[in-house]
Amino acid sequence: MKNRRILILFSWVLYIIYISGLIYFLFFSERFGRHSLNEYHYNLEPFSEIKRYIHYCDIIGFKWVFINLVGNVVAFIPFGMAAPLYGIRKMGFVFIFIYGLLFTFLIEIIQLVNKIGSFDIDDIILNTSGVIIGYCIYKLVKVCRKDNIRNK
Repeated sequence: MKNRRILILFSWVLYIIYISGLIYFLFFSERFGRHSLNEYHYNLEPFSEIKRYIHYCDIIGFKWVFINLVGNVVAFIPFGMAAPLYGIRKMGFVFIFIYGLLFTFLIEIIQLVNKIGSFDIDDIILNTSGVIIGYCIYKLVKVCRKDNIRNK
């Protein structure tokens, strides 16, 4: 029982560190374009920024294309893995999808209103994809653990 409490506390500490890092990169990291803008920037056309990044990869550089496209997915995988652990355990795929979609939409709205970065529908698509991948990893691990317990 004591080990379980320590594990729960440790997982909460990791989750808080993850959320803090996510907040920093999404709202404060100047290296990733998080500086105040004089005007509102937004993209409402799905996949247009993704296509633009791929099309201009030679100019932008593979590193930045990779960071933007893959990074936007990978950054939200832990969120999708943790959501079922922190109170959303009984909810299924559709709920996690909507939860991730609303969470990433809120992030983009905050960026737009505060003129930090831009509101980008492609970021919502990529971030929500990360949440879904994380949730699928959670479900896969859960199934594998059940199989291991049954086989013992």
